[in-house]
Order: sequence, then structure tokens, then C-alpha cells
Amino acid sequence: MLPETMTVIEVREPGGPEQLTPGTRPVPKPAADEVLIAVAAAGINRPDVLQRQGLYPAPKGASDLLGLEVSGPVVAIGENVTRFKPGDFVCALVNGGGYAEYAIAPEATTLPAPHGLSTVETAALPETIFTVWHNVFERGCLKEGDWLLVHGGASGIGTTAIQLATAFGAKVIVTVGDDAKAKACEELGAVRAINYRKENFVDVIKEVTNKHGADVILDMVGGDYVEKNIYAAALEGHIVQIAFLKGSKVEVDLMRLMMRRLTLTGSTLRAQSDAAKAKMAQVIEEKIWPLIAEGKYKPVIDTVFHLSEAVGAHKRIDDPSHVGKIVMITA
Repeated sequence: MLPETMTVIEVREPGGPEQLTPGTRPVPKPAADEVLIAVAAAGINRPDVLQRQGLYPAPKGASDLLGLEVSGPVVAIGENVTRFKPGDFVCALVNGGGYAEYAIAPEATTLPAPHGLSTVETAALPETIFTVWHNVFERGCLKEGDWLLVHGGASGIGTTAIQLATAFGAKVIVTVGDDAKAKACEELGAVRAINYRKENFVDVIKEVTNKHGADVILDMVGGDYVEKNIYAAALEGHIVQIAFLKGSKVEVDLMRLMMRRLTLTGSTLRAQSDAAKAKMAQVIEEKIWPLIAEGKYKPVIDTVFHLSEAVGAHKRIDDPSHVGKIVMITA
């Protein structure tokens, strides 16, 4: 028997981590094509921070609660659900609502928990893997032998991109903010980690790749990095924008973009249709779940907090010294 209410984490008003506070809400009921998950763990991601700050509102029809990825057992299913049954342990990409004891997820973006990972590690998969797969491999067209440059290499996105790109035969270079992060990224498989406080990443890219440049660039920094990326890119390279910590309004030299035949693209994940995410989920299970089983990819966990410690968890993700994912558990 499910309880009628659950503990959730709400945002009092836009602002810092201190705006997160426990609340009580009814346990949601799954629609026809949804499952209800008893949240064992929930990953924390940069979009959660932006939503907390009032900069990334939930899409129409989605929960206003933070949280885009969860793991836990299925406890109820909608009438059209055929793949999962109560008791199945899963992870899911959700449109919101992860910071709670129970969360609704579309069946199409729910995946069986892969073998060999803990509950916490499983919760750290969906948002990060969907983002990396779509942007690096689908939009960026990364292939075996290519050079991939990842800005923010020690982030959850960065540590995932390093491992997945390496597993598929690409060579990875990252930028980071200190030497400890550089060491962590190289231990994960990066060919070279550039401390941007000490080195010019464009110069290092040219040196390491023997003037070839980066075939794919994954950028979450924006600002003046956009222009620098154009100079760091290989002929016919792809530059993929997924965030803009240094600002979204920039000035670029389009002549070089044209002369180098570059593709400058970008995306957000949350706003995409359920059908688009369902297609990603199918490919991800086919391509990446076997890598997890073979030990070729494992999410890097920085710290684990209890749901009641959401303020501390957000203070940690706001701290640039973290490496990998931050996860909250409910028990």
C-alpha cells in the first residue's frame, strides 16, 4: 500500500541553495504510459541549479520540483505500460520531480538498472548519458579516431564524455580549473587535461593534435570560449553548445567558421519531445549498457547527501572543486 503523501524538496523563491526546503505533497499517480518510482536516489545536475535560480522554468505540464534523474523500484504502472512491473529496479530520465520520495517517469525514458552499479551510481546515469550521447555522438558526429575537446572535464558531463568517447575509440582532451582535476581526468582516460588557468587551450589543442584541431568540441562555458572554439576546431569540425556559464551572447568571426566549414550547433534536453527522448533511450540501452556491464564506463560520484540535506548538496554542486556527480538518497 502506497502512502498518500510524500516528502519533497521545494524552492521557496529563486536564489541560492538556502531556498531549498522540505515540503509535503500527494504521491503522484502514473498516467497510462508512465511508471511510479519509489526514489532511492536522485542525481543533481546543472539545470537544477538554473531552475533553483529562476533561470530555467519547468516545461508546461512537468512537475515544478527539481530533479531530472532518479533510480529506484517501480511501485505502480499505468494501464498501457508493458515493459516494467512493480518491483523492477530502474533508472529514469524525468522532466522534473526527482527531489522527492516518489517520482513519475515516462515508460519510454525508463531503463532497467544496469548490472554492476550501486543505487547511487545508477541514479547518476540518465541526465548525463542522454546529454552526452545526444550532443557528442548524434549532434557532434564523433567517430572512432576523432579528437574530442570537452570543456569542464571534471563535471558529471565531462567525466561521462571522457569515458564514453574513449570507449568508442576517440581521443579526448579536456579543460579544467586546477591540477587535481587534470589528474582525475587523465586517470579516467583523457589524453591531455589542460589547466585553463595556466595554459591557452587553443595552443595546446594545436600542439597535441599536431595542428589537426578538435573534431568535436563540447562546450558548457560559452562567452569568449565560443570564438576560441572556432580556432581550436579541426576542418569540418562540430562545436556543440550545451550551456553558457560565461554568457550566451557572444561575438564571433563567421568568416573563419565558413572557411573551416565548421558546424556550430547546440541543444537542451528537457525541452525535447518524449518521442525524441524515447529514441535516445533505445540507442543508449543498446550502445552504452553493454559498456557498463564490461566495466568500460562507470559514473564518477563526488559526494552523496540525504534528501533532507538538499541545501548542502546544492552548495556542493555550486562549489567548483567537485569532481563528478552529486547524488541524494532517500534512506
